[in-house]
Formats: sequence, C-alpha cells, structure tokens
Amino acid sequence: MSATTVSPALAAFLARLDLVADGTDRFVSRCEHEGLVRLFGGQVAAQALAAAGRTVDPSRHVHNLHVSFLRPGDLRTPLRLEVTRPKEGRAYDVRGVDVRQPDMLVRAATAPFHLDEPGPEWSQEDAAVGADGALPADVDHPQDLPRREEQFAGRRDRLSPLWRQPRAMDLGYVGTPPPLDDALVPGSRCAQRVYVRADGPLPDDELLHACLLVYATDASLLETAVLPQGVVWADGAFEGASLDHAVWFHRPPRADRWLRLDQRAVVLGGGRGTASGRLADAERRLAVSVVQKGSLRPVHGDTWMAGR
Repeated sequence: MSATTVSPALAAFLARLDLVADGTDRFVSRCEHEGLVRLFGGQVAAQALAAAGRTVDPSRHVHNLHVSFLRPGDLRTPLRLEVTRPKEGRAYDVRGVDVRQPDMLVRAATAPFHLDEPGPEWSQEDAAVGADGALPADVDHPQDLPRREEQFAGRRDRLSPLWRQPRAMDLGYVGTPPPLDDALVPGSRCAQRVYVRADGPLPDDELLHACLLVYATDASLLETAVLPQGVVWADGAFEGASLDHAVWFHRPPRADRWLRLDQRAVVLGGGRGTASGRLADAERRLAVSVVQKGSLRPVHGDTWMAGR
C-alpha cells in the first residue's frame, strides 16, 4: 500500500474539517456529511475536536476527547458547533463543544488540552497476544498488507454498508478479516488487529492528525463488540448506534504513518456493547487509547440500522 497522493475520500474529509468561523467560538460545517441514514459519528467527533482546537493556543496538545452521541442527525443539514471555555489554566485548558443541527443538540463533546511538562516517560509497549489467542501475530512490514479493497474483492457483501464506501483511512487487516473468517462461531474471536493510516500525506498540523485518529477509531469498534457472538456487521444480526466515544492521546503520532490498531470486545448486554482499542506507533509505543459504547440490539431478518 502506498500513500503518495491524497485520495478523493481523504480530500473530502479534510474539507469537512475546514470549519467556517461564525462569530466568537462559533463555527459552521459544510453540508457534505459522511454517513448512510445518519451522521457518521467519527466525522462529527473529529469536527468537534477541530472546533475546540481552533480556540486553544497551538502549544497545548489535546490529551482527551469525550463525545456523547445524542441524536442521529440529518445528512442534509449543516452543523453548528458552539465552543465553551470551562477552564483556562496555567497547564490545562478545557473546551466544551455543542454540535447543533440547526437548534437541536446532536452531539456534546469535551476536550482538555495540556501544555507538555518535563518528567519521566514510559508507556506500555507492544500489546501481548494474550492467553486466549484472540489477536493474530504482528507483522513487521504493514505496507505489504493488502488494501481492504483487495482483501474484499468479489466479497463486498461481507462489508458493512458504511465500509463499502471509500474512506479517508487506508486499512490492512493482520490475519483473516472477521467478515471473511469462515470459522467464525460464537466464542471463537473477541478481537481484531489492523493497521491504519490516512490515505495520503498530511501537513505538519498536530490537531489535524488528532482529528484523523478520532475518525479512524470510530470506524469498527462496535463491529468488534459483537464478534464474540460469532457474527459480523454485514450479517445484520444487530442494529447499532454510538452512544459514547472517548479517546486519550498519550503522544502525538502522525496519522499518515502506519499505526497498529488492536480492538477488543469488552462487554455486551442490556442492549448495549462496549469495545476498546489501542493505537501503537512504529516504535510500538502506546499512542492512543479509545473506548466506545453503543446501542446494540439483536434483530431478526435483514433490518439494518433501524434507529434508536
């Protein structure tokens, strides 16, 4: 896989991050939204972070983003992003972002920013495969992994409808992708390992890279949450929607370089599911942690994303 030019999907996503100022701490998005019957949460979460970052000194780095998904949203209507400033301190600034469409609150986000301080550094390195063997062995050359389009050539029906569309992130599965795993049965898998990067080069803008990683971490966590049931999203056995998405940035990795994303199902029950993820950089240092909770309801027949 190569990323020497910006793909059309990445160019479209970067345009969505180019918010228009509409007064003090107020922004408006363009109306070319990503999604099917509702707004794609990863897009809106990234836009919320972009809005928050526009109100903070660039010397401060985002260290956390927490987004609550309140309503599905309308694909035909622009977003209004209103930033509040709960705290401005010597080391930490905190921003809140209300995303409205037009006067209805569809997302609420909180993003703290931190001025890096000197001190010891340590991170949990390469995540172990684990006693359950849920994660395949790692690879040394992720650039040699086949692109998603190649792996699913002739079997696009095994992808979720959202993944059948071009995406801003290049992705390669390590081992057999769950949708193509003919041995997938209840209890056989609870995790998946992939490599991700932006589908093209990016400028040296730390906030932009963080926004791309927020987008990437919302792509398949809920799909991972149902893996222990022996199903994949394309089976239509569950209808789902994001409820909460939390991302912690431990260091600022580049989104246009390969990052290993390990995803694991955490719990499923009560009509909700939770999955976690870990992004590691080329030096196998933990760069980003993520947890997502969503509404996951079992359905009968071919019902797809019927809503909440």
